[in-house]
Amino acid sequence: MMKVTDLTRRDIINLTDGAKLGAIKDMHIDPSTGTIKAFVLQGPKKYGVLSAGRDVVVPWEKIKKIGVDAVLVELDTFHNLNYQGGP
Repeated sequence: MMKVTDLTRRDIINLTDGAKLGAIKDMHIDPSTGTIKAFVLQGPKKYGVLSAGRDVVVPWEKIKKIGVDAVLVELDTFHNLNYQGGP
């Protein structure tokens, strides 16, 4: 068993290019089954007029391994992710 707070402390690493994608900010959960459908990652910080980037949604199917120190995901490119929020 694992706590959600434990997940938020882990690095999210893309297996495709080794990039660190950001911290888990939230999760999409199916209320009828209680299963996790996606992780919502905090988007990259931006500077200037806009202080934060848009959040990134990683579907459960793209999550390959949840380890002690990191969560490994397999995404083609960072630009192909679904965005949520932001301008």
